[in-house]
Amino acid sequence: MTLTIGIDARGVARLRLDRADKHNALDAALIAALTEAAGRLGADPAVRVIVLEGAGASFCAGGDLGWMRAQMAADAVTRAAEARKLAEMLQALDTCPKPLIGRVHGNAFGGGVGMMSVCDVAVGASGARFGLTEVRLGLIPATIGPYVVARIGAARARQVFFSGRLFDADEAVDLGLLSRTVAPEALDDAIEAEIAPYLAAAPGAVAEGKALVRALGPRIDAAMIDETVAALVRRWESPESAEGIAAFFDKRAPSWRG
Repeated sequence: MTLTIGIDARGVARLRLDRADKHNALDAALIAALTEAAGRLGADPAVRVIVLEGAGASFCAGGDLGWMRAQMAADAVTRAAEARKLAEMLQALDTCPKPLIGRVHGNAFGGGVGMMSVCDVAVGASGARFGLTEVRLGLIPATIGPYVVARIGAARARQVFFSGRLFDADEAVDLGLLSRTVAPEALDDAIEAEIAPYLAAAPGAVAEGKALVRALGPRIDAAMIDETVAALVRRWESPESAEGIAAFFDKRAPSWRG
């Protein structure tokens, strides 16, 4: 099982990434499960709020490198289809009409930062680490890019989007990825504090308010998604990504590192 879902009597759904042994890295099965769950929970009138969280030591370590390597070896049609599935998963979470609260702990890299960016609010545990680390592998944060930039703005994105550097929870707050950071033992209470107001709000008004914010913000339309899919496929096909991912599996430094 790659994803577990629970709904309590209040209508609070827990959407838990459940690949703890892989630090909840995104592979084809998890991407498909998240896409389906976002649609199903979004359409369920009994669901009032969704909490997105990760099992084990991390929230989400990004894309599964085995899955990425398989795309590099696949034919062009397959590569494009897999990249689009990742983009569609992010779009499904972003457009879900229910409030989406991120419970973030441990590591959140690459696609993990992308999923934080589609949450309506994300609260992080102090000690968590973050990074858009794709460039270390010769890749770019392509399909997550529109959501990250919409979340933190272009000026802040320039600070972290293409350096690959890691940053802490306090900087994640400054960037706008997290609304706040709390001690790990206080994280569950902080999430409950985020849930409570929605249970006193009219569900239809919440859904329409969320849709309005999205409409007033940067447009992430079909053309932009197509562009990000194409950008990801280009990088999967590049010699740099072949070298970066091979170096990871060979446990060596890639050629560009001194």
